[in-house]
Amino acid sequence: MDNIVVIGSQWGDEGKGKIVDILTENADLIVRFQGGNNAGHTLVVNGKTFIFHLIPSGILHTSKTCLIGNGVVLDPEVLCKEIDTLAKENIFIDPNRLKISKKTHIIMPYHKLLDSAREQYKSGKDKIGTTGRGIGPCYEDKMARIGIRAGDFQNLNFLKQKIEKALIEKNILFKHLYKIEPVSTEKVFEQIEPYAKRLVPFLTDVSEEIQKAQQQNKTVLFEGAQGTHLDIDHGTYPFVTSSNTVAGSAATGSGSSVRNLKRIIAIVKAYTTRVGSGPFPTENNNEEGNYLQQKGAEFGATTGRKRRCGWLDLVILRESLRLNGPTEIALTKLDVLGGLKEIKICTAYEYQGKTIYYPPQEENALENVKPIYQTLPGWEEDISQLKTFNELPKNTQNYIQTIEKLLNIPIKIISVGPGREQTIWR
Repeated sequence: MDNIVVIGSQWGDEGKGKIVDILTENADLIVRFQGGNNAGHTLVVNGKTFIFHLIPSGILHTSKTCLIGNGVVLDPEVLCKEIDTLAKENIFIDPNRLKISKKTHIIMPYHKLLDSAREQYKSGKDKIGTTGRGIGPCYEDKMARIGIRAGDFQNLNFLKQKIEKALIEKNILFKHLYKIEPVSTEKVFEQIEPYAKRLVPFLTDVSEEIQKAQQQNKTVLFEGAQGTHLDIDHGTYPFVTSSNTVAGSAATGSGSSVRNLKRIIAIVKAYTTRVGSGPFPTENNNEEGNYLQQKGAEFGATTGRKRRCGWLDLVILRESLRLNGPTEIALTKLDVLGGLKEIKICTAYEYQGKTIYYPPQEENALENVKPIYQTLPGWEEDISQLKTFNELPKNTQNYIQTIEKLLNIPIKIISVGPGREQTIWR
C-alpha cells in the first residue's frame, strides 16, 4: 500500500482519528507530524470511546509503531497522562511502540502561563479563542531559537541552562506587562525533570525510522491535526493555529522526503463546524444549526466547547484541494444529516459584487462574503448500519455525487457512524 497522508480539509474536527484508525490496519508506522495537545482525536472501538491529544490514533493497533515527529509541540505531562490512561485500559505503551523525535519541541509550564495571560489581556474580537495550552508560545520559542527540545532531556544540566535563557524575556513580560509573579528556573526544572527522565527511553531519530521503513517496503501513515483553514499561513488568519496543517508539512514535520507522500486523503465532514473565534460564512445560528450540533454531538474533544455548525462549504474545500492536492476524499458524519427535509451546499460566494469560487485572500475578508447555496432534498432514513453505497437512499447518493461533481474528486470512504465498522468503501 502507498504511504498515506491524512489531513483535515475544514477547520478541524472532521473525524480524522477514525479514518487514521481504520487505515492503520494496513500501515506499519503511524507518524503525527504537527500540532500539539490543542487537538483531539476521538475513536470509538467496540463501543468504547478513546480520546487522544498527542499519541497517534494508530496506537490501538498493538502491532504498529507510532512516531511523534519534529513538527509537533509536546506537553510531556499530557503525554505521560495519556500513556497512564491507556494502561488502565490494558493498552501498554513502551519505547518499541511509541517513539519521539529528539527534535520535537517541548511545551513548558511558562508557555501555558504566557498563553493564558495573553488571552485574558485581550478583549472582544481580539480574542483568538486559544485553548491556553501553550502551543503558540512554544512555536514562538522554536522560531526564536530558544526552544526546549526532547533531545535536551538527555542532559539535565543543559536542560536547566536552556530554561534559564528562555525565562529572561518571559519574566520581564510576566512582571511588567501582565503583572504576575516571575517564574524561577528551579521551579520549572523541578516540574519538568520527572517527565524528562521518564520520556528519555522513547527518544529516537524519527527521520531514520521512516527511512528504514521505506527501505523495507513498509507503509507509513502520516497523521495531521486540526484542519487546512487553521493553517498558520493559509488559514483564516489571525484565527488560526500555530503550525502548518497542510499535507506538505507531513514531510517537514517528520523528516521525510516529499517523494514519500504518495496518497493524500482529505477528510471532509458532511457539514461544516468550527470551534472558537473566526469567520464562518455558512454558520447556522438557527434550528438547523442546533440540530447538527445536538445530533452530531459537536463538542470539542480537547476543550468541551460547543462547536459552531453550518452547511457544507465547497468554497473553502476548493481551497483545501489546491493546497493539499488530495487523491481522494473521506466523507464523515454523513449520518448526522439524516432527518433534514432539505440540505444546502455552499457552491460559491458573493463578494464585492462578484461571484467567486475561492476564498478572498485578504485578512478578515471572509467575514464579508455571502454564501450562494444549492438546495438538495434530504432523507429520513437511518443510514448508520448500511454497508454499501447502493444501499444508501437515493437522496443520500445524490448528495455525495453532487459533491464529487462540483469538486471533481472521488469520495472513496464514507463514514456513517462513529464505529470502525460503520464505514462504506467505494
